[in-house]
Amino acid sequence: MDRDINWRIFSDVGAARESILKRHSLRDYDVPEQFIERSVEFFGERIMPEEAVRRIIGSVREGGDRALREWNQKIDRMDIAALQVAPEELRAALEAIPRELRAALELAGRRIRAFHQKQPLHSWIDANEDGSLGQLIRPVDSVGVYVPGGTAPLPSSLLMSVIPAQVAGVPEIIVCTPPGSGERDIHPAILAAAAIAGIDKVYRIGGAQAIAAMAYGSETIPRVASIVGAGNLFVTLAKQQVYGDVGIDGLLGPTETLVIADESADPRLAAADLLAQAEHDVLASAILLTPSLELAQAVQAEITEQLASLERRDIVQGAMLNRSGTVITEDLAQAFELANDYAAEHLCLLVADPWSWIGQVRNAGGVFLGEDSYEVLGDYVAGPSHVMPTGGTARFASPLNLLNFVKITSLIGLDKEAARALSEPAQIIAKAESLDAHAATAKSRGEP
Repeated sequence: MDRDINWRIFSDVGAARESILKRHSLRDYDVPEQFIERSVEFFGERIMPEEAVRRIIGSVREGGDRALREWNQKIDRMDIAALQVAPEELRAALEAIPRELRAALELAGRRIRAFHQKQPLHSWIDANEDGSLGQLIRPVDSVGVYVPGGTAPLPSSLLMSVIPAQVAGVPEIIVCTPPGSGERDIHPAILAAAAIAGIDKVYRIGGAQAIAAMAYGSETIPRVASIVGAGNLFVTLAKQQVYGDVGIDGLLGPTETLVIADESADPRLAAADLLAQAEHDVLASAILLTPSLELAQAVQAEITEQLASLERRDIVQGAMLNRSGTVITEDLAQAFELANDYAAEHLCLLVADPWSWIGQVRNAGGVFLGEDSYEVLGDYVAGPSHVMPTGGTARFASPLNLLNFVKITSLIGLDKEAARALSEPAQIIAKAESLDAHAATAKSRGEP
């Protein structure tokens, strides 16, 4: 194969900031010409993805199941009579998958559940001389989980999204997922994962139309209170457009890993970690930050060597060309400064004493400490959900967790004496805001 793998090494940090470390808005993306061509087929004119998604959502709101079947036929070339997967199909898939895969998925399910059961989450009431104040924490009524089909089935994504919702106590959970690439139905591994998680409402629908169905409901698919799960550009745009009518976990873009390594790191393992992330998507980011030029060159050689045996090497090559490479830093301190600015989904610390650097981490979806805590374990079996903030949103967002599936209600139960004592400061603030009715209400409570 071609030995030129497009793996770039930046010795100039400033140049790296303007290249692989530069963040791009979700609103800034290149529209493939083939989409423009297909939009004419679907809509009779050339339109941008946002408008295509808007029209799909509108048609599903108005047309329900009929619109869903039409989009299945138009976009995925599928003529599906039964949108819902029958429960016996879920059980059959669980029995049909290889025994070792079933055991691995069951292990993952147990570890995900055990991890999230440790998250503190409880209502509280503080009773004092003023009365009582507190918070009620209640699960949302329903959640829709989107599981991508795409070029690879992702049963792990189903477990990582469904199980935290179950632990939080959500009473109704549904799953929407399209058939995988080249498949005429949902991949059996995804159906088996649903059976393992105890989910019986799985629907054969993908893309923006699936998000619309979960947001607004149809004759077959129930409307939900919140939608979680990653997907392609059209899924992400659909989540953005329905937000406010339903809750969402975030706008999840292409996956990304940032590796900080020193001279103690094994270049073979560092290369393997970078390649594992790059094979997801041509828009994936796999970035190495290191003060060691010698390590950077050794990792580059390992990437060339290991890439030759990968089935998805064309995708890896695309990721390397787009948003991946190595940055040579002055020292580890500068590497962590760059990492905090970048706010990666996955931050892998391949350094001699990773725990001593935890205090330097401010922004990351997940931190993987040392060569034995490699990111692939986080993808599947470590325990935390692998649904993590991307695109720099780790500056303000968190991995999927129980708080995504609950809502907090404030409790205010003050007694008469407290109400009277607080009346005057409430009146003062109300008058400052020119809200006379507020002030009058407070005054009436302050009178003996």
